[in-house]
Amino acid sequence: MKAIVLLSGGLDSTLAARISKDFDIELIAFNTISPFCLCNHRSSTGCFHGAAAAAKDLGLKFVSLDVAPEFLKIVASPEHGYGSNMNPCIDCRILLFRKAKELMAAEGASFIITGEVSGQRPMSQRKVTLQLIEREAGLEGLVVRPLSAKVLPETIPEQKGWISREKLLSISGRSRRDQFALAKEFGINDYPCPSGGCLLTDPMFCNKVKDLVDHGTLDNDNVRLLRIGRHFRLSPTAKLIVGRDESENERLLAYTEKTDFSFIPDERFPGPNALGKGCFDEKLKELSLSIVARYCDGEAGQARLIGVQERGTGVPEPRYSLPMEEDAIASYRL
Repeated sequence: MKAIVLLSGGLDSTLAARISKDFDIELIAFNTISPFCLCNHRSSTGCFHGAAAAAKDLGLKFVSLDVAPEFLKIVASPEHGYGSNMNPCIDCRILLFRKAKELMAAEGASFIITGEVSGQRPMSQRKVTLQLIEREAGLEGLVVRPLSAKVLPETIPEQKGWISREKLLSISGRSRRDQFALAKEFGINDYPCPSGGCLLTDPMFCNKVKDLVDHGTLDNDNVRLLRIGRHFRLSPTAKLIVGRDESENERLLAYTEKTDFSFIPDERFPGPNALGKGCFDEKLKELSLSIVARYCDGEAGQARLIGVQERGTGVPEPRYSLPMEEDAIASYRL
């Protein structure tokens, strides 16, 4: 008997996998990678390393799948709507379950195990929503939630005796006291996101995501840039990203494409590099220069020297620009 256990690397899914190890079944750990995940503090690409480490500690076969292209379509237009910000939690879970179902078929597994806790998350973990997600994923009765099983309807694996309901738990609600106690009991100490983590619940980050959606530019490359620098919407077809430190300056240069513009301060006026994406006429170049100049060193009222490199080629053209006033900058900042 095989089962697919959904493993994010967070506390709840790790506990669910650990509890399930005591059953006479073979577990296969499954993780999906999203560009919006905060679960793994060791990787900017998602939960892969955190989940992989948890799977290794538990001695489980590990399968990871990048679902970014499909997930970005969901973020742009979720069938079941958003949570408090731009988190399409229900549609996200349906996608995850559908992918788990595909793996279940490929591996010859019989059911799914998750770390969900009834009532813990207001949008996706209410009882009625848990049932909805199962139904739309084609997994009705085949999802075992070891942490909350005793407060939920009996599943097919329990009914058929594949697993013992007596060994399952009855945790519910938003308190995490029981999970912390279990973690201590099992000797689980390193869980990157004990309370979950998704950038789509962050209001400031969601402003930038919404901007991409509104302007039809939501793709993996642009989402990757959202974690870097200060973002400014200059026009419907032009955006400026200004670095905040040396590391971000280097990353912006590394991410520059042939269709982009670079704004690079002269060494006499130390400041951030900036990346311009989209269509820039002369007016927008001057606007970008004044924004970048705002963050460069220099005397009050002194024009800063900044190089403009058009479309990633050639030698930067040196231009002088006075810094824009902070109040004016605020009208462009995302």
